[in-house]
Amino acid sequence: MDVTWRKSSRSAANGGDCVELADLGSEIGIRDSKNPDAGHLTVNRSVVQALVQQVKAGDLDL
Repeated sequence: MDVTWRKSSRSAANGGDCVELADLGSEIGIRDSKNPDAGHLTVNRSVVQALVQQVKAGDLDL
């Protein structure tokens, strides 16, 4: 499978502290943009959707 990793369009151009996401079908890959060769987490798509909803709603202390 050919995987395309994406960083948020809101990420700083200077390479800041970012994560990248990749569509892996029914799952999402998450990795550190500063260390892409260190591997990645694989999580269910619904987990990522729930996290994004919590962030948008301001439910998390980030």
